[in-house]
Amino acid sequence: MSQPRQQQTPPGATSEMKPEPDHGEESYRGSGRLAGKKTLITGGDSGIGRAVAIAYAREGADVLVSYLDEHDDAAETRRWVEEADRTCVLVPGDVADPAHCRSLVDRAVAEFGRVDVLVNNAGFQMTRESIEDIPDEEWDRTLATNISAFFHLAKAAVPHMRPGSSIIGTTSVNSDIAPPQLLAYNVTKAGVANMAATLSQLLGPKGIRANSVAPGPIWTPLIPATMPPEQVESFGSQVPLGRAGQPAELAPVYVLLASDEASYVSGARIAITGGQPIL
Repeated sequence: MSQPRQQQTPPGATSEMKPEPDHGEESYRGSGRLAGKKTLITGGDSGIGRAVAIAYAREGADVLVSYLDEHDDAAETRRWVEEADRTCVLVPGDVADPAHCRSLVDRAVAEFGRVDVLVNNAGFQMTRESIEDIPDEEWDRTLATNISAFFHLAKAAVPHMRPGSSIIGTTSVNSDIAPPQLLAYNVTKAGVANMAATLSQLLGPKGIRANSVAPGPIWTPLIPATMPPEQVESFGSQVPLGRAGQPAELAPVYVLLASDEASYVSGARIAITGGQPIL
């Protein structure tokens, strides 16, 4: 199974994708598993983040959606959250800026009074054929967006979390199976997995859980915006299930990790890879 050849400029837009991803708009059914929880999701305008926002809202949570500048995508996420009769706060800005990370938590606390769930999901990557092709500023931006933001968000959020709160990082199968064209991305995703594992130990005495989700190839705007068209066309074909995953197929795991049902799940790394094992 393949996608048509296509390419966008970063960060990409959902409406320009062919086919558009499935975020669970028509399929996800909630059952009150996150009733009353206050959540902050970075990269919540599209892809995995939108699927998680929709699922969280249908499970009863209010959502603050952080996004860069994809205003149309963010507005669509808000529409689905509000259709579930939950509050959705949209906050544009760059999580590569530590001050913006702190302001996101401040806004969530101002709107909701606390943070019950932090989902660090915003990510950046670019495909480069050699280390010499990677601009210094691109390396720095990838680390700042993917891993440093996780630190700044968690540091700011923890004082506003209660026992039973949850931190979830989006890592990747690439942290174990590292495609050479994604050097900077691979390094950061290994870092996210390590940070979540470390936070689970640091924050356990406070009753705060930390876990990570390791997606395989998932069909989101990041793909046509950061990969050449021929790689987009074959994206996902290498895994045992033979296709790219849809964002909707990850949302239930993010719900579980945010819910009280996962009260003894901390320090875990859950693979959603279409059959590709992780180490």
